[in-house]
Amino acid sequence: MKLINKIGTQLLLIMVILSGCQIEDQIDPNSPDLTAIENANSAQLNNLVIGSLSQMRMELETYMDGVNVIGREIIRHSGSDPRYISDLIMGNLDNNAFYTTRPYAARYRTVKNLNLLIEAVNNSTKVSEESKPDYLAFAKTIMAHELLMVLNQQQSNGIRLDVNNPDNVGPVVGKEEALNAIANMLNEGYEYMKEDVLDDKGNILDLQISLSDGFSGILFKEFNRALAARVAIYRKEYNQALNYLNDSFFTLETSQGGLADGAYFVFSSGSGDITNPLYLEQNNTGEWRLANPDWVTEADPNDLRLDKVSERKEAFFHKESKLSSSYDIWLYQDQLAPIPIIKNEELILIYAEAKIHLEEYTDAINALNIVRTNAGLEAYNGEETNETLIDEMLTQRRYSLFMEGHRWLDMMRYNKLSELGDNVHTAFPTPLVEIGI
Repeated sequence: MKLINKIGTQLLLIMVILSGCQIEDQIDPNSPDLTAIENANSAQLNNLVIGSLSQMRMELETYMDGVNVIGREIIRHSGSDPRYISDLIMGNLDNNAFYTTRPYAARYRTVKNLNLLIEAVNNSTKVSEESKPDYLAFAKTIMAHELLMVLNQQQSNGIRLDVNNPDNVGPVVGKEEALNAIANMLNEGYEYMKEDVLDDKGNILDLQISLSDGFSGILFKEFNRALAARVAIYRKEYNQALNYLNDSFFTLETSQGGLADGAYFVFSSGSGDITNPLYLEQNNTGEWRLANPDWVTEADPNDLRLDKVSERKEAFFHKESKLSSSYDIWLYQDQLAPIPIIKNEELILIYAEAKIHLEEYTDAINALNIVRTNAGLEAYNGEETNETLIDEMLTQRRYSLFMEGHRWLDMMRYNKLSELGDNVHTAFPTPLVEIGI
């Protein structure tokens, strides 16, 4: 696979550069030590963990812009690159364009880092056998997340799961097989953490490795189960989704755990780190990231979630496409604002979705009303049928998970893409370098 071969070559070059470094003295979170394979110590393994977490954020804006533009949630325009509109909305997708190649390569780069971590853990005699499961749990869980992001874009094209050996990668597998494998990968990661380890005060210990602040407030095993619930919904495994929620950080008691509790990508202005790539100043010109005006006009005017956008002083208008918007995205109001990976608000809506399909409508409505009430809306008073409740659930996901990469996938899952408009693409193309490999 040429693109992954290229990634492997880059990693080997970094290995040569770092071969004389003492990473115990200084850890570069954006360049994990790749010399750790032979007989890694805990500092070297932790370096791979930190590097993988950092790499997860790379090309996040390209991914989010792509799926949110195609899903008609946002309008993205760059004065230096017209393809956000000319390709993603008006025309055909290019299999060699940045919006498909860059996120694809970035996600597989993270997978490569995680494969290196697994190999390093298994080959190490310098770390205790008791600590190895924590590293493997981390690697399996994050790898599942990254492969799911690739699949979210590739859809029916399928993805490669086995890329451990760049010279002999596994075949492309279909969407259903890929989802099953990702679910199994999450379960493998969870098995490494299944036994609760308690401290001397009886508190459950989390992974004994350093994670970013984006995971503070939840256990990593709960994060794993939250992702598993998301995948279960995609697989239409509704009872499984509820079981996974029970072992996650999910709660309907929002006074105890807020809607925003969860796992996040975090950023800083420190040397060598990056800031939030989805942040744009209000009334910016040259680079525009705007809400589709329908998102505003179709909302209940009392919806507090409308504060995710701000009205521009001067409306945006694109002459060729006739697209226009008076609303800037104002979801991230400074350069250090975290971006959700998965949060309790999504889990409540997963719970509602599962309950709808199991025809347990009272439970579903109660969950939907938690979201509605927190948004300043009155309780749901519509019909209690599968069709109407699915529409209500999708509406709440539209506003609660705005610009988090779900709308396009949700409408595709329910065969409702035609409701988004004309020429709504059903997948990003497989990158050109992957064709025929």
